[in-house]
Amino acid sequence: MEMMNMKHNRRGSMPSKGPNAFNSGGAGVCMMSNAWKDLQHPSFINFISSFLSANSFRLNFVPIAPDLIFNCGGLSVAFIFATNWDCNDMSLTFGRVQKLKSQFAHLYVVVTLPTKEQNQSFVRSYFKYGMEFGKPIFVPVQDLEMGFEKIVKIALARGVCKQQDAICKLRAEKERSVQGMDVFLRVVTSIPSIDNHDANALNQAIGSIEAIAKASKEVILKNTDLSADKADKIARFFRDPKFYLSPKII
Repeated sequence: MEMMNMKHNRRGSMPSKGPNAFNSGGAGVCMMSNAWKDLQHPSFINFISSFLSANSFRLNFVPIAPDLIFNCGGLSVAFIFATNWDCNDMSLTFGRVQKLKSQFAHLYVVVTLPTKEQNQSFVRSYFKYGMEFGKPIFVPVQDLEMGFEKIVKIALARGVCKQQDAICKLRAEKERSVQGMDVFLRVVTSIPSIDNHDANALNQAIGSIEAIAKASKEVILKNTDLSADKADKIARFFRDPKFYLSPKII
């Protein structure tokens, strides 16, 4: 196919990719469809290869259904990249969209529309083929370079969001763990004569408050360094209402 002249020096590498390029040896992996590659002008493939390399992506050519799949930050993002919009035959593109949107949770469709006629054709076809807004997201662009840059930006942004979401979940889990341990210490140290050291020993050897409540004096003595007197008080605390309702004596 004919392709507009590529201005390789006009655009360089992308801006910062996020947290240490996903804390790995690169930003991620780009998988390109063998069939899609064969339809593109060699100079465009060379541009893609150089652009990905400059932005720390590995490029693999594989037999996949989408045109491109990016894996960034543990998230896979699929793309249909329509580089040659045919105003007289749009059924193939929209047919692929309908099929792939049910197979990929994160699918984008990038369409090159350099002329007003092509843009109008796309708008008419979008509604003609019953596309649902945002499912998937269509990204119209004016030229091939811009289209591929958009693709990389989208993939990087989704990867960063995925990583930040994972970090937020880890922080939340850590906070819940700390709060849970705080509750554990408060409950266990409310037992007469039991201090933080004893509570930590019980947590490591016996486990949860429920497990401690079920443990006998003998089990506590066998698995911790607590004295017989403390083990007896713990066992009584969870079994004798008169004991656990009495004021704590330090």
